[in-house]
Amino acid sequence: MAIISISLNEDIITEMDKIQKSLGFSGRSELIRASIRSLLSEERKRNSITGFIHALLLAIHDEKSDDQVTEMRHTYDKLINTHLHSKIDKDKCLEIFLLKGNAGEVNEMTRQFQGNRNMDNVELVVT
Repeated sequence: MAIISISLNEDIITEMDKIQKSLGFSGRSELIRASIRSLLSEERKRNSITGFIHALLLAIHDEKSDDQVTEMRHTYDKLINTHLHSKIDKDKCLEIFLLKGNAGEVNEMTRQFQGNRNMDNVELVVT
C-alpha cells in the first residue's frame, strides 16, 4: 500500500478525531480511506447522470467568499432556476441553488464549487 502525506489544520484534525471515535474507525488512516472511497463513489454516481435534470446544489462557505460565489453563480445563470442565500452563523453562509439543465453542465458547476477552497461543504442532490 502506498503511503502519502497530507497537511491538515488543527480544526480538521479535531473533527476527524471526533468522527473516528464516534464511528469506531481504528485510526485516522482508516477514516481517510473510507472518506476517499465515499467521495469516489459519489463522483461515479454523479458522472453516470445524463440528460436533462433537476437538482439542488447546497454550498456552505465563509462570508468573505461571497464575491467568489457571485462570480461562479453568474457563470451558470442559465442553469439556476432559484437561488437562496442565507447567513447561518456569524461568518458562514448557505447557498441553495435549484438547478435545471444538462447533467454535464450541472456537474461542471458542482465541480467548480467543490474545487473552491473557501467552500466548507458542497452537496449535489439530483431529483
